[in-house]
Amino acid sequence: MPPSWLTCPQPNPQAALRLFCFPYAGGGTLSYRPWAELLPQVEVWPILLPGRERRLAEPAFTQLPALIAALHGAILPYLDKPFVCFGHSMGGLLAFELIRQLQPQAQTPLHLFVSGCRAPHLPDPEPLTHALPDDEFLAELRRFNGTPAEVLANRDLMALLLPTIRADFTVFKTYRYSPQPPLSCPITVFGGWQDPTVTHDHLQAWQSQTKATFSLHMLPGDHFFIHSHQHLLIQIMSAKLAALIMC
Repeated sequence: MPPSWLTCPQPNPQAALRLFCFPYAGGGTLSYRPWAELLPQVEVWPILLPGRERRLAEPAFTQLPALIAALHGAILPYLDKPFVCFGHSMGGLLAFELIRQLQPQAQTPLHLFVSGCRAPHLPDPEPLTHALPDDEFLAELRRFNGTPAEVLANRDLMALLLPTIRADFTVFKTYRYSPQPPLSCPITVFGGWQDPTVTHDHLQAWQSQTKATFSLHMLPGDHFFIHSHQHLLIQIMSAKLAALIMC
């Protein structure tokens, strides 16, 4: 049985690659479960952080170093075959920092896919979002357009979910970048043209974080283009994964 940090909705032992998917703030594994059908050439492993789904009773992390240390220990047994990483928003930062921990051990992925995440060395123009009063914090969630309106309007449900979402924002907003050598793996970055918080320039800046190849793909949609234009994202990823498998 895999540890609680890792899920595999559709095991595919014959797959040449594992794809580890890291969630955005407040997110879980549900967004990535359909990817097992959409990307049959890889074995999809969504990461399940504390404070959501079957781990709802566990307190969510509020500091990135402790979260990365726990993730590192959980994922190590599953790096026994070639792998790639994908992370959206906060998930992009988690994947990046985890790879930085793995790199000295020569356990780096074949590719890092980052989506809707400002390059880690750039300053955050809104560093105090996590500390806003509840009403203002909920207004920010509406602006991101990633939480269904009916969920935001359900006070009882939001009372249950808000501590985890706020904890995730705290992880993201209190992050402090520490300069290190660039990653050895290629980086592919995705962004939404109508994203109000992460611009083309924010995404292009990821190029300095790799000494391998880099590519940037801008798609229609806002910060959550990974839902509204999932087909385009999967189409690009599928081609890149196929090329990795053929190498």
